[in-house]
Amino acid sequence: MPVETRPFGPDAMPVSLLGFGCGAVGGLMVRGAAADQERAVARALEAGINYFDTAVQYGDGASEQHLGGILRRLGAKDALVGTKVRLRPAEFGRIAAAVAASLDASLRRLQRDQVDIFHLHNAVTTAGGGESLSVRQVLEEVVPTFQALRAAGKLRLLGLTAIGETAALQQVIDAGAFGSAQVTYNMLNPSAGSALPPDYPAQDYGQLLERTRRARVGVVGIRVLAGGALSGVAHRHPVASPEPEPIGSALSYKADLSRAARLMPLVTEGFAASLPEAAIGFAIAHPAMGTILVGMASVDEFEAALAAVLKGPLPAAALQRVAELSAGFSGESR
Repeated sequence: MPVETRPFGPDAMPVSLLGFGCGAVGGLMVRGAAADQERAVARALEAGINYFDTAVQYGDGASEQHLGGILRRLGAKDALVGTKVRLRPAEFGRIAAAVAASLDASLRRLQRDQVDIFHLHNAVTTAGGGESLSVRQVLEEVVPTFQALRAAGKLRLLGLTAIGETAALQQVIDAGAFGSAQVTYNMLNPSAGSALPPDYPAQDYGQLLERTRRARVGVVGIRVLAGGALSGVAHRHPVASPEPEPIGSALSYKADLSRAARLMPLVTEGFAASLPEAAIGFAIAHPAMGTILVGMASVDEFEAALAAVLKGPLPAAALQRVAELSAGFSGESR
């Protein structure tokens, strides 16, 4: 049975509900053995997965290079590929040139003339500062640059990684310029999809998924396993990254791990066979979700994610149990 596809973005591009994440946290496409990388990509294509998500930051271009070579060898001409640009503060004075140079380098590594989605990878804040871009910089400088690159045939959809300040992200999404947004959504922080209880220890994304729906923005669900915390085990695979900094949830990975353990009744009460399965079923249950990315360190981890997606979304009773369990986090320090 192939993976379900859902309409994605303003043109309803059919995208597989499970995407193939090539990130550095799972690490397979950065540090994994070449044979394992190719076996996993081939298995994904066989299962009907058509979206592959990478970035220049994943192994300083290694992920892009590995993915591009494998897709070419496998003859996967119809695969959808997304990559990203993260601007350094020193480049903020020449955004257009820096974005164009980054995309050209990514295309060379990917051995492609065009990417299907090109995501801005910087955090977005109201006023900017540090490594973040301001709303003004995004809308007045990044967007026109992306549009020019689209007109040149180098990208199809303008994308945004929705990290930063909630008000700024809402403003950028509402502007309607982007066709894709990577949105943090998991059982430790469901605020992009539903209202949080009072004093909940996580960033409140203010039901961002409702805004993406109104703006016809395709959603790529990220941090579905909270960087690995929702795997249910503290041990990390040798290929995986060290404990990552949490995004949107606790301020420490150990706090995320501790709260994840308190969601284990989902398994013991029979709602899911494992905590990762529950986390994946939770993410795909939201109707606004176009595709999800699950970090993987091995072919076996990919197979487990695939099996969870094929099993389908969590039923209403399980979603209610998630809400009951996570409500217990309210009032705790972040």
